[in-house]
Amino acid sequence: MAVAQNIDRVRERIGAAAKRAGRNPDDITLMAVSKTFPPALIREAYDAGLRLFGESRVQEFTEKAEALRDLRDAEWHMIGHLQTNKAAKAVELFVAIDSVDSPRLAEKLNASAGQLGKKLAVFIETNLSGEPAKSGLSLESPELEKLLRAAPQLEHLKICGLMTIPPFFEDPQQARPYFRKLRQWRDEIAKRKLPKIGMDMLSMGMSHDFEIAIEEGSTCVRVGTAIFGERAAV
Repeated sequence: MAVAQNIDRVRERIGAAAKRAGRNPDDITLMAVSKTFPPALIREAYDAGLRLFGESRVQEFTEKAEALRDLRDAEWHMIGHLQTNKAAKAVELFVAIDSVDSPRLAEKLNASAGQLGKKLAVFIETNLSGEPAKSGLSLESPELEKLLRAAPQLEHLKICGLMTIPPFFEDPQQARPYFRKLRQWRDEIAKRKLPKIGMDMLSMGMSHDFEIAIEEGSTCVRVGTAIFGERAAV
């Protein structure tokens, strides 16, 4: 049960990072990033106690979902870039979309959620580094302000917080300024008390740098490799 042992080690690291930051480890959610991994490994993580999983491709999870439908209390989040033409299918499959990066996508998700009578949790994805290969809205983007102000009309969405992926650094300490910036910006949005905007959640930190993210305020770390091992190239 290598997966279960890996989860234990990750939880120990979460606890140690929380202690360094003076935080309660129970306030930090561990998401298993299960993209590209088969249902059998996902079941191992489930049997070890994990209930929150992240997938990145609608088509891939469509194929997995049938094999995992008996895991009734598992929660599946879409964490990868989502094209608007796949929004309706994503709303069917996932309880949350953690990668909303445009007002247009938010509108599509809201319409699809309304048709299903569903309240969909969403995170706004931000691109703090300006890397063109990454999705997400910059903090200075007019589209971001437009999305925030549109929230009262998106009655089938619940904006829970922000998500980001910083640049990869060999030394994870170099990611700290990006995590800190997102936390500070989240706090600034919260001060504005915009209608129907929740800023309780910060989804940041992955296998390589989640301890630094926790020290900077992450409430959800997305861990794949440290749980399941190296993924095959796709």
